[in-house]
Amino acid sequence: MRFDLHVHTRFSACSRLALSAILENARSLGLDGVCLTDHDTMDMAQKVREGVQDDGLCVLIGMEYTTPEGDILLYGPFEDLGPGLSAPEVLEAAEALGGLAVAAHPFRARQPAWPDLLDHPLLRAVEVENGRNSPVENAAAKAFAGRHGKCCLGGSDAHDLSELGRVTVRIETPVCGRAAFVAALRAGRCCLGGSAPGRKWV
Repeated sequence: MRFDLHVHTRFSACSRLALSAILENARSLGLDGVCLTDHDTMDMAQKVREGVQDDGLCVLIGMEYTTPEGDILLYGPFEDLGPGLSAPEVLEAAEALGGLAVAAHPFRARQPAWPDLLDHPLLRAVEVENGRNSPVENAAAKAFAGRHGKCCLGGSDAHDLSELGRVTVRIETPVCGRAAFVAALRAGRCCLGGSAPGRKWV
């Protein structure tokens, strides 16, 4: 299954991407699933039925959590996670809740992740391909993940429809809900999938 793991809706103040546009276009772009990862909120769960939609698209809710040490993509049961936590606290919460925490765009020049995040033993995965990063920034993330044995993930970081599906991950087992999705990622049953078939990254 081909997923875009990093998508922002209008629940993120910086995004112009409407939920309706995602639902109407994801399948035609060649996506089997999207994970909606708004900044510091999972409130989109109140607006969309999570799981497989009528057209077969799997819609899951995650979050991009802001910490002083760097942004963290969270997949799992984090609805009750309060604001203001440090990166180590978020990583500990992810383990306690059985979710997955991913260092988001950790080598982006204007907002690099700190060692407190990258060197933490509970960091399992790194976003090594981000659709808004430069090739140099993505290459640095991929090199870091390779050196430290981290799971390599990616996502478009879409804030606009033109960005949806730029970067995808292939999940190697069928998933229809959040728990199975997280289990597949934690077990490493995934790989980078390039751009969605209907999307060219230019």
